[in-house]
Amino acid sequence: MLGKSVAVFLILATIYMFTRPLSATAGVPTDQVRGTVDRVMAILQDPNLKTKSKLIERRELLRSVISVRFDFAEMARRSLGAEWRRLMPSQQQQFVELFTDLLRDAYVADIEFYKGEKASYTRETQEERFAVVQTILRSPEGNEYSIEYRLHLVDKEWKVYDVVIENVSIVNNYRSQFARLINKSSFEGLIRAMKEKTLLKQN
Repeated sequence: MLGKSVAVFLILATIYMFTRPLSATAGVPTDQVRGTVDRVMAILQDPNLKTKSKLIERRELLRSVISVRFDFAEMARRSLGAEWRRLMPSQQQQFVELFTDLLRDAYVADIEFYKGEKASYTRETQEERFAVVQTILRSPEGNEYSIEYRLHLVDKEWKVYDVVIENVSIVNNYRSQFARLINKSSFEGLIRAMKEKTLLKQN
């Protein structure tokens, strides 16, 4: 029950991550994002992977690269909110696996809609094991969108755990939608919708 708004957020967030080089003054979080961007761009621009027959191979490569930078397990936990603590460990694991497949596949599919948008990094802040990278995305028509990446340090890697577009958090958006579905049906109903991949089809 993600609705069209989340689909738009995914497109905007994904477009930004795969656009322009970073400032020389960027810190470690931004540098690590750049490494992911470079690998994704190499895949998208590889002429040997652009044919229809290479679609599955290309998307598998993109999933692999994206999984390194996004902490889908943390995003899943935050998106479920208080309901997470009421679940058995086996239910938590099942939800993380389904959420990861759902969000990762949506990102990979949306990457291919890149239309020449340009972006700039405006600020990076760090506080212990957390960091925020603030950006501005500009469309070819001149529209601007603020996009904020929230990251945390896992071992030596900075992982994205939320993306905030125009002051709206993707994680919070998921949380409200999941809560409505659980209240209307049940956690099992949510799991069933995720398995059937019907969430993105609902308003």
